[in-house]
Amino acid sequence: MYLFYTPDIATNHCLSEEESGHCVRVLRYTKGDEILLTDGQGSTYTARITNPHPKHCEFEIISQEKQAKGHDFYLHIAIAPTKNVERLEWMVEKCTEIGVDEITPLLCRFSERKQLRTDRLQKIVLSAAKQSLTPYLPKLNELTPFDVFIQNAKEQDKFIAHCYKEDKKVLKDEIRKGRDVLVLIGPEGDFSEQEIQDALQRGFVPVSLGNSRLRTETAGVVACHTAILMNE
Repeated sequence: MYLFYTPDIATNHCLSEEESGHCVRVLRYTKGDEILLTDGQGSTYTARITNPHPKHCEFEIISQEKQAKGHDFYLHIAIAPTKNVERLEWMVEKCTEIGVDEITPLLCRFSERKQLRTDRLQKIVLSAAKQSLTPYLPKLNELTPFDVFIQNAKEQDKFIAHCYKEDKKVLKDEIRKGRDVLVLIGPEGDFSEQEIQDALQRGFVPVSLGNSRLRTETAGVVACHTAILMNE
């Protein structure tokens, strides 16, 4: 069954124009058909279509269910956008499917991309969540300067993944069950040495994601999957 996103379902029993068009025009749902909805906050609703209008499809709720998250900790990935934005979009899509809770694009010293359309990324997040039938929609933040971000990081366990040759922990060995996790992923040119030192002073632990040198977007997916896997 297809999942429709309805963030204001508590006060409005009508699909958005975009969701209505997909429901009625594309999927050919009609009056009396049952559909599955989510508010993006963990609740799913079974509803029945009462007015199959292609711009404002109305429905009545039959039942509601609050679904538990697949993990009992908060997972935040902060990553420098890639020069080729399609690679970042791929990473955002896959992390959403895996179960990330929050994504923050980082503006770093060596960032090759210094502007970012988060509205397009938000659509990718929504599409990935619906495709994977995930009732929790990850939070997507605006592009944030590195120094501002690390000053405000509140997660219990904070890690910075980089490629410099120095003593580093292995991320999978550092994940502790049930504790909130934040992982920083740098740009194609990596973090600057000063950025790493600033992060360490803020309590971040330097980590490796494995023996291979990973692309930025691959590192984001690996970090996300590692944190989820080590909490199972």
